[in-house]
Amino acid sequence: MRHFLLIYDHNAQKLRESQEFSDKECNAATDAYQAAERLHTDDSNIEIVLIGADSLETIHRTHGHYFESQDRLARYINVPA
Repeated sequence: MRHFLLIYDHNAQKLRESQEFSDKECNAATDAYQAAERLHTDDSNIEIVLIGADSLETIHRTHGHYFESQDRLARYINVPA
């Protein structure tokens, strides 16, 4: 199992930051989550989640709304001219 810390900005409608932690880094993941919560405690537009999954691809499937703006941009950039 891997752990993914996602920091999403609802105003900008984009993922501000993502970090991946191995199963052995569970404590580091929790510490990073708590630090992010403290940093953004007064900003109700920031959503911070720590998700456990087997891969980033699973997170894209189960929590795709965090990646939509990046996915749309990637599709636009990769469109052949």
